[in-house]
Amino acid sequence: MQERIWALLLLLLLLPPPLCGGPPDSPRQELEPERGPLQPFDLLYASGVAAYYNGEYEQAVRDLESALLSHRRLREVRTRCARHCAVRRPLVPPGAGPGAELPFFRALLERARCYRSCETQRLGGPASRHRVSEDVRSDFQRRVPYNYLQRAYIKLNQLQKAVEAAHTFFMANPEHMEMQQNIENYRMMAGVEEFQLIDREAKPHLESYSAGVKHYEADDFEVAIKYFERALREYFSEDVECRTLCEGPQRFEEYEYLGHKGGLYETIADHYMQVLVCQHECVRELATRPGRLSPIENFLPLHYDYLQFAYYRVGEYVKALECAKAYLLFHPDDEDVQDNVDYYESLLDDSIDPESIEAREDLIMFVKRHKLESELIKSAAEGLGFSYTEPNYWIRYGGRQDENRVPSGVNVEGAEVHGLSMGKKSSPKIDRDLREGGPLLYENITFVYNSEQLNGTQRVLLDNVLSEEQCRELHSVASGIMLVGDGYRGKTSPHTPNEKFEGATVLKALKFGYEGRVPLKSARLFYDISEKARKIVESYFMLNSTLYFSYTHMVCRTALSGQQDRRNDLSHPIHADNCLLDPEANECWKEPPAYTFRDYSALLYMNDDFEGGEFIFTEMDAKTVTASIKPKCGRMISFSSGGENPHGVKAVTKGQRCAVALWFTLNPLYRELERIKADEVIAILDQEQQGKHELNINPKDEL
Repeated sequence: MQERIWALLLLLLLLPPPLCGGPPDSPRQELEPERGPLQPFDLLYASGVAAYYNGEYEQAVRDLESALLSHRRLREVRTRCARHCAVRRPLVPPGAGPGAELPFFRALLERARCYRSCETQRLGGPASRHRVSEDVRSDFQRRVPYNYLQRAYIKLNQLQKAVEAAHTFFMANPEHMEMQQNIENYRMMAGVEEFQLIDREAKPHLESYSAGVKHYEADDFEVAIKYFERALREYFSEDVECRTLCEGPQRFEEYEYLGHKGGLYETIADHYMQVLVCQHECVRELATRPGRLSPIENFLPLHYDYLQFAYYRVGEYVKALECAKAYLLFHPDDEDVQDNVDYYESLLDDSIDPESIEAREDLIMFVKRHKLESELIKSAAEGLGFSYTEPNYWIRYGGRQDENRVPSGVNVEGAEVHGLSMGKKSSPKIDRDLREGGPLLYENITFVYNSEQLNGTQRVLLDNVLSEEQCRELHSVASGIMLVGDGYRGKTSPHTPNEKFEGATVLKALKFGYEGRVPLKSARLFYDISEKARKIVESYFMLNSTLYFSYTHMVCRTALSGQQDRRNDLSHPIHADNCLLDPEANECWKEPPAYTFRDYSALLYMNDDFEGGEFIFTEMDAKTVTASIKPKCGRMISFSSGGENPHGVKAVTKGQRCAVALWFTLNPLYRELERIKADEVIAILDQEQQGKHELNINPKDEL
């Protein structure tokens, strides 16, 4: 098995890229150094954000624009150096006899040295200066710098640039409910028409593909061909860049890289397989629009599907045949396209042998490499002991929606036209009986609204779950146990730069109470009221099995002074609690990294002396509000955690909003570990009410 894996690995490394990826740099070409070292984009980004908060908007614009430029330039340098060194230092298969592996590793070392030298030369300094944190990397992926830019440009009264920055941010953040209105306001102020809106980070291959579809649907086939062919050239070029960037540092999920003590071949295999899986996933990455969770179905094959008919309509039958055969590389059993192939062959001149016309050369190498990668990953998964399931990258029911699936002249009597549906897979269904209206268990609790009155499914609003005295006590203890960014890797403002986020868990509260840093009675109240909420939810929704805690979190959101002017963002973007919300598709994908095991959620509010902060339910488009709830002391909203209940929080514009957030699961395997430890602490406290009892809680156990 291991010999087979290494043989496939060597073959894959030696396989040339598809031709349309563009010609590689000449072996004799020398790379010109840049004028001065490239400044790291994370430092420029931090400087720009700091300048923004200091009101230095011109400096903020300069630094943020420079950060975006540095980010793009770094990607270009890495891509170019990788391609340059692939030509300068090719990897060759090892020879036979003793030391046969040495030529391979010599070539590997030469490639690494070339790559490092190239990067250092073009970046004007060591590449290590450009290693950034995951938080910064995430901000650039989510286009957060453009959010700052649009605000800074407004301050400078540069409306056109503000529109561009806002639109660029919105394209990757379609759930940003009020940004669209913000863009509309800017656009009207600047006199910008909708077709003038510019996405500064738009992917050329996606833009060309969309233009091709538009002209195809208008029966403008010659122009459609031009755009589809351009889209393919750009696609393969983007594929080279995507695959190159996969060769960077990897995050090893099963161990810390620096502390890992694997052997030579194990370490190489671990790293390379993560790189290879990343490269294999580029087909999904390139088919996914910014801000979307799901790719355009059947994306790459559709280029050839459109082209085969467009070429037929302009009388280029050889090219139509090439594209039809290219499509069959993905879907060899597609009867409609098989019929098209027969028909196109019948239209060829007698001097042309139909068998001599093969599928498009750019795709033959692409599909060959893709299949080889798949075989290698599956073999490695079996031989090296990791799990891998090959995704369905080319879903058949993603197809053209027109009557031209089969050209006129082909006998389609009684034949079904396939591939017309662009619909996505069904959203997850709740696999249990939906009931509500059970007893509330406790006196003084006031029923306010049920699901129907809240315009949704599995929703309930209750008042007086807490008394005024309990709210004051919880709010007081919050100030003594809260940590900035708790639950969000220490990020002060995980959802919006205009608010500070603080949180604390039940176990942390009990630890602080035992140590005397907060009243133990108050810390225990946090534990008791969360258990009270769990019992209410379990009873009201008439669940026939035990509801367990999945996560318990006391949270406070504080409006930052001086940052609330003309604010249009949300305190917490629209989302669902157990699936990935896809507003454009009106779907919610129940797959990682979502917390798919969550079944019910609840929010128990502690105060109302703040402005804004309304809790809202929306439709799955993340825009249409179906219910809005104003928090107040003792009010609790509870609901099922799936895609049937998208929700978010409006901006807190003044003061501090505090609540106890609760997530529950019906699966005991996903019980909250901190809660189990908290239960043990409570049991000990109950047994040792008289006198002191040494309680050993390891702070490292805390989240």
